[in-house]
Amino acid sequence: METLGLAQSTVSEHVACLRDCGLLEGRVDGRQVFYALSRPELMDLLKAAEVLLEATGYKVDLCSVHGSQARRATAVRANTLAGKFKA
Repeated sequence: METLGLAQSTVSEHVACLRDCGLLEGRVDGRQVFYALSRPELMDLLKAAEVLLEATGYKVDLCSVHGSQARRATAVRANTLAGKFKA
């Protein structure tokens, strides 16, 4: 989880979603579950996405509507509003 910079619960939710959608298969070994892509074509798709993000990903991050700054501003506004409505 440290490598991804995400909470274990977040990773578990994503893995469950991918498994439920049939994109991952799990193999139980004792208390551990080992996951693998269910279809080899998915690796080609992931490689293509990696190339695309490498070429354009920074543009998405800098976007004033969808980029990281816009997401942070939205989160701050939501937290501010939530604070106003606490009982």
